[in-house]
Amino acid sequence: MMRKKIIYIVALLSIIVFLGIFNKPEIANAIGNDERANLETQVNFIENSWTSAVEKAKKEHKYIFVDAYAVWCGPCKLLKTTTFRDRKIAEYFNKNFVNLSLDMEKGDGAKLSEKWEIEAYPTLLIVDPEGRVISGHVGFITATDLLKFGQDPKIK
Repeated sequence: MMRKKIIYIVALLSIIVFLGIFNKPEIANAIGNDERANLETQVNFIENSWTSAVEKAKKEHKYIFVDAYAVWCGPCKLLKTTTFRDRKIAEYFNKNFVNLSLDMEKGDGAKLSEKWEIEAYPTLLIVDPEGRVISGHVGFITATDLLKFGQDPKIK
């Protein structure tokens, strides 16, 4: 019985300390700034919603950059942790495209995988809002090469 009381008191004190730390404006602002900085230093994707990407692309008069992936794909995970977090890539793709990350084995992805005849992952595509593929790349790609891919004159 005494042990349960001690665990309860320690848990309660931990919560109080935790809330006290995050109640300080300078810490809360620093955390907010980190989150904002993180959004600026990564490609910001719409997750698994072709409809949302199309609506946004039509509204903004942009092409859609599609990261076609599978959850089990190692190179897909590597893209997300390296290339898509490169500052130059983030700035360029967030400014010039509507970015869509799409699990090709479920939902919209499964249907589009057939339409686009995707055979390997990752597959990176530039498509128009009607779903027509303008350009594509299969496999892992470095930040330098992805920037070249996104700046291809046929995409303009």
